[in-house]
Formats: sequence, C-alpha cells, structure tokens
Amino acid sequence: MPSSNLLVNLFALLAVSHVGQAEDVATAFEGTPTSWHGFDRYDFLLDEANGAIKPADPAVKGDVAGQRRCIVVAPRTPAPGRPWSWRGCYWDHQPQTEIELLRRGFHIAYITADANRTPDKKWDAWYEFLTAGHGLSPKPTFIGMSRGGMFAFHWATLHPQQVSAVYADNPAVEPEALARLGDLARADVPLILVCGSLDPLLGGNALAVENLYQQFGGRVSILIKDGAGHHPHSLHDPGLLADFLEQSTRATPPAPPDFVTAGFTRTTFYGTATDYRDFPREGTRISCRGPVFTDCYSRYNFGLQGVEGTINVIAPNTAAPGRPWVFRAGWVQRDAVVDLALLARGFHIVTGPISYNADNPIWRHWDATYQHLVSHGFAAKAVMEGAGRGAGEVCAWAIEHPDKVACLYAENPVLRSLTAKTPPLDNLAPLAHAGVPLLLVCGSLDPEIDSQARVIEQRYQALGGPLTLLVREGDGHYLAAARDVQAVVAAIVEAASRR
Repeated sequence: MPSSNLLVNLFALLAVSHVGQAEDVATAFEGTPTSWHGFDRYDFLLDEANGAIKPADPAVKGDVAGQRRCIVVAPRTPAPGRPWSWRGCYWDHQPQTEIELLRRGFHIAYITADANRTPDKKWDAWYEFLTAGHGLSPKPTFIGMSRGGMFAFHWATLHPQQVSAVYADNPAVEPEALARLGDLARADVPLILVCGSLDPLLGGNALAVENLYQQFGGRVSILIKDGAGHHPHSLHDPGLLADFLEQSTRATPPAPPDFVTAGFTRTTFYGTATDYRDFPREGTRISCRGPVFTDCYSRYNFGLQGVEGTINVIAPNTAAPGRPWVFRAGWVQRDAVVDLALLARGFHIVTGPISYNADNPIWRHWDATYQHLVSHGFAAKAVMEGAGRGAGEVCAWAIEHPDKVACLYAENPVLRSLTAKTPPLDNLAPLAHAGVPLLLVCGSLDPEIDSQARVIEQRYQALGGPLTLLVREGDGHYLAAARDVQAVVAAIVEAASRR
C-alpha cells in the first residue's frame, strides 16, 4: 500500500493538474501545523548532505545540526495560480506585508539564511519542493530586508525567469548581483525598494539598483523615508507593498503592436520625477518615484530589412486619434519631460536609426522608417525633435521632406549636419515656404544661442515662416526640466492637429 506521504504528494499533484478544481483544493503539506499569526505554519528540515526534505517535529525548535529549517505558511484559501512570497532572511521580522499577503491567498515561505548560509543549491531544492512538489506558482515574489535583500537579489538575478517581483527593504546588494541586473530587467521583473534617507546602505546599494535598473529598461519604484535610518524596516501600513506584489503576480505583458518586426525587444520607459508624499501612519513624508507612482510606457526596439541600426519606439498607453508621433534624433532619456508629456497625450516617440558603420544618419533608412510607420497608421506628418546638433540632423531631414513634417521642436539647436550637403542654417526656405512651425527652447547662457537660435529666428521670420523662441533666463545648454513644459507641449499638440 502506498505510504501516507506518497498519497499526500499524489493528492497535491492531482489538485494542481485539474485546472477546474485547482482553485478550490488547498495545497496539502505534510506534518503537523502550528500557528503563525493565525495561519497554519508547516516546518520542514532539509538535509544538508543529500537535500532530502522531511516534516520537522513541531516540538523541536531552532536549528538542527546538519539540517536547514524550512517554513511554509498556508493561506486559508489559496489565490488563483497559487502565488507565494519568499522571505530572503530574518524570519518573522516586520511581517506585516506577509500577513496581508496571506489574507489575499498567498503562501509564505522561508529557508534558514544567514551570513554562513547564503543562497545555494539548498534554495533551489526548496524551490522545487514548493513548486513541482506542491503546486505553488513557478514565479514567486521576494521580500528581503537588509541582508535578506542581498539574498533576494542573489537568487533572483540567477533565476530571472522564475521571479514575479522583488520587494527589497534597505537592501545590501552584491557587486555580482548588480552586474546581473540586466538579466532581471530583460525578464521584466518589477522591483520596489523601501529605504531610509539616513540608511548607510542607501547610496551604494538601493540607489545603485535604481539607477542601473532604469538604464536597463526595468521597472523599479522607490520609497525613501525622510529621516529614517536602517530601521525600522517596512511600512506600518503594508497595503501599498501587498498591492505591488499581488499585481505583479497577475500582470501579463502587452500584446506586441503591429509596427514591430520579428526579433523585437521590449523594455519600459518612465520619468524620474520625485513626489514627496505624506504617509501619516509612518510618521514622516516619503519621497516616491517609479512606475508605482507614475505612468509607465513600453519601449520597443526593432529592425527593418535594409535599414542599418535599430528603431526605437516608445508607445503611449492609449494612442491619440490619428496616431501623432515624434521623429527624433538621440536616445530618449528619463528626464525628457516634453516627451513624457506627449506620451501622456497619446503621441508615439520614435528615435530614428543610426548605423554602427556611419557617423551620421542615412536618410534612405530614415525614409524607410517613416514609410513603415505611416503604413501602420502613424500620422503622415511627424513632429521632428532634436537637441543641440541632433536638431541639425532632424532639421536636415525635414528640409528634404517638408510635406511630411507637422512642426520642428528643438532645444538649444545647432543647425549643422553631417548628412546634408547644404547646412540647414543656410537652407531654411523649404520649411518656411511649407509653413512648418519651428519651436525653439534655449537657455540664455547657452554658448551658441547668438550664433544659432537668434540667427534661425531672424532668417526664418524673414522667410515668412512661423517661429516661436522661448529663452530660459539662467539656463545653459542643458535646460532645467520643469519650466515651460505645458506651453511647449500645447504648441506641439496644436501644430500636430492643425497639419
């Protein structure tokens, strides 16, 4: 006759395999449960020598020589998909988020971890026990505080396809894990970081993760508690953290848009603005930034046959009627507040391809990009955008195609081009005769404002072309982000709709 443990395992596997019944049948764990914050807790011992896992005697507390204690706490009713959260270290420390997750149907799991027992094959064995053996989700979320954050990032960056999300609280992070963050970002694993503004780990750890993850195109949100140090961890009200983890287990990537080609990659794009919010239950204000607190967009990178270099398109969450778009030179950085505002208004933001084998844009490749996008429903007239010498390149393309341009927006423009035979500064007539509006935003201290922007203004108006020049007093070549944004965006939207 089969052993009782075998029957339990068979029961668990059958419960998972029958989709119609899986949501109604509780996952069965061996052993005698104890109580943890009102939920059933099951203890196991993992043999350090052979990896075998067996129920622990509830009467035996603490460490056992040669064994690694493992814990799983079961919800009263498992949520669909049987999500679970893995505690990286410091069991039962500030557990309010996990208690809230249990109420929402998550399982909570832990394996003994400390400075001498870092993530290793024992963690992999525990993962297999819970997923393959007991039907929990193959993609757990992680909660890691301090060293626990280090362990969470260690395991998650080694197994990026097996993680739903990471919540790290005043985490330490190993250099090796920092180097692997790109793999985690490419797997689209969202992160949330909670830190104290006085925590000594903040600068070289959490902020390093935030900066790198953003540049890799990953989603990372951060909460920095004003005046707090390394403790206390977590938030008194765990709702925001539980919402983040719960939503991460349910999220699915958007369907690829019709304009991308085979082999595309998708990352995310969002701004860096910080919102300083009051959290009365925390007794302080918290600086908040990232996708949890702001709009987040999909960024697609793809190629076209015969085009050297890739095309980069940031898609709005809802396209505006007529699918207006920006055709620009240069990578869209996180502080591109005008582009962010246009995305919120339904514009696509497109960066034209640049060949690795040339020093300048190749116009037939930009022409092919334009034709490809227009054939997929993009507006026939694009908003051209560039900064510095990038403005010179987009202006040169616009001069060759004035009938395809809604307006030209330039920041501190330098109208020189490596591609055009005639410098754009000396060839503005085609744009003026087509009535293309020029919108220039310049810093009063920009070293080339007099030789460029002022000359553009004089020549374009003499040609009868519509031009607006906004000069920001005290700014240099790099403009302060927040000023005049709404006026600029309103002018671009009006020009795009009118033409």
